[in-house]
Amino acid sequence: MRHVRRAGRIGAIALGCAAVLGLPAIAHAGGNVQAGRAKASLCEVCHGLDGISKVPPAPNLAGQNADYLVTQLLAFKTGERKNDVMSLVAPTLSQKDIENLAAYYAAIEITVGKIPGE
Repeated sequence: MRHVRRAGRIGAIALGCAAVLGLPAIAHAGGNVQAGRAKASLCEVCHGLDGISKVPPAPNLAGQNADYLVTQLLAFKTGERKNDVMSLVAPTLSQKDIENLAAYYAAIEITVGKIPGE
């Protein structure tokens, strides 16, 4: 029961943050990882199939929170967030495509190494 209460509080906090920041409230992204991997070929040029950016201005997507990715893709799709490339790609994505891509990139495991010299 304790975990349910904690999850409920975390969800409420997330919704509150979304409201304060003016972001749309999003339910947990329930996408399909395999379908997302297939769709990720659209993203590969900039973000890499492995989610590691291939061009300096594009962010790494590997290991990113799925709900965050859904929120950002929806912002590009609606024009709330602007980027020359994403403004062309995002409108072609369905809600399911967005959830699948988010699930795929969130499922990629990343590791963090030590800072050199430490």
